[in-house]
Amino acid sequence: MEALTCIQTRRSCRKFTEEPVSREILEEIVGAAAYAPSWKNTQITRYIVVEDKETLARIATDCVLGFEYNTKTIMRSAALIVMTIVKNRSGFERDGSYSTSKGDRWEMFDAGIAAQTFCLAAHEKGLGTVILGVFDEEKIAEVITIPEGQQIAALVAIGYPAEQPEAPKRKTVNELLSYSK
Repeated sequence: MEALTCIQTRRSCRKFTEEPVSREILEEIVGAAAYAPSWKNTQITRYIVVEDKETLARIATDCVLGFEYNTKTIMRSAALIVMTIVKNRSGFERDGSYSTSKGDRWEMFDAGIAAQTFCLAAHEKGLGTVILGVFDEEKIAEVITIPEGQQIAALVAIGYPAEQPEAPKRKTVNELLSYSK
């Protein structure tokens, strides 16, 4: 799939078929996502795959702060990717000081780039994804093991799409672009 076609046709998918996603395909997607750029090539994003239906149900019911859309989406997904970041690397110097005025917020920028790269790679493989941001990090850590020194950045539901959502209206280039004087 051409890059622009992939970007233009990828949609957030919230309804999936029951077909499982093979570990081989997940490994290929993470292998592609490894090429996402990051601060000083720190490569802080990690991926924990949750496939067990009981664990998915616990996360869906107990860990999404009552947000029903996330509950339904997780319950329908073939797997849930818990994206974590290695803390205190991206945007930091070796002495612990910040290299950027964004402070520790640069970590989320790198996680966002990795999440989008992951989703585009999944789309190229015929999979649907949606990035979920409403969740209780502490409760998820009670359900699955989060490695020491990492924190959850996002959840990504993944599976074979049961529908192809239409593209929402997009802003025009004129609305998005300006040039400095």
